[in-house]
Amino acid sequence: MKKISIIIPCFNEEANVLAMSKAIVTEMEKLPQYDYEIIFADNDSKDNTQKILRDIAEKNKKIKLIFNNRNYGPSRSPRNAFRHATGDAIIGMACDFQDPPEMIKTYIKHWEEGNLIVFGQKIGSKEGRFKYFLRSIYYRIIELFSDIPQQKHISGHALVDRKVADQVMSLLGDGKPFRNLIAELGYVPKLVPYIQPERAGGKSSYNIIKHFDFALSSLIVTSTVPLRISIICGIIISCSSFTIGIIYFIYKLIYFSTYSAGIAPLVIGLFFLGGIQILFIGLLGEYVGVIFKLVSKVPPVIEKELINFDE
Repeated sequence: MKKISIIIPCFNEEANVLAMSKAIVTEMEKLPQYDYEIIFADNDSKDNTQKILRDIAEKNKKIKLIFNNRNYGPSRSPRNAFRHATGDAIIGMACDFQDPPEMIKTYIKHWEEGNLIVFGQKIGSKEGRFKYFLRSIYYRIIELFSDIPQQKHISGHALVDRKVADQVMSLLGDGKPFRNLIAELGYVPKLVPYIQPERAGGKSSYNIIKHFDFALSSLIVTSTVPLRISIICGIIISCSSFTIGIIYFIYKLIYFSTYSAGIAPLVIGLFFLGGIQILFIGLLGEYVGVIFKLVSKVPPVIEKELINFDE
């Protein structure tokens, strides 16, 4: 009997974990030909999430729990849970019902047809047109800059075959988000279109700053184009400044007694060049930060407790 592993990262999801566990169990009971396990990876929640999860796991041994030592963020926690999954296929889902559990059977169907990777692709969202619009811009930028073709409007809501899972686990420390890592490996996923529902309950802890941080990190790890742009801008600005300086010098020689350049062009130029320098120093720092993360021998997470896992 084939086994399906379903990974659900969560943080302060007391309003959703019970309903999510029931929804997934209901979906898997419709597929009795498969064994399954549900792995909740809790990022040190501060509400009643862990208490509710303990009660759920006590009643159903197929539900397994990972309690992290602290909040390691939305990327490291599911990566660690990925290592614990034992299924022939692994499905990742969010805990807020924005990844519909009803799609599980569709993912498994496409997997059985021979697709090693199945991604849910958002063709619309009920969480707000403006946010969906901003995401579209983000994906467009990644598409333009990335060295490798990337898929639009996909996330961790996906099914991965065990063969690919083993390859992914060997590369999980390279700093790339899961979706970008799949593109790096060269696999072409099966895309399942869906409209993203609104969040079922509670409030997301993923604010605008975290969204921006993720977008910038994704750009940095998928492309070196920004570095090349900084070189090109440096050349253009240097040549332009030199040319303008020569023009000012000649103009002053010709109209020495009447022409007064003033200090304004100098101040404007200094501020402009200073801003450009700060921008590209920060950009270079982002790349150095990625390198630092890669060379640092730090485990994905430290686990405080494991529940219902075999010894």
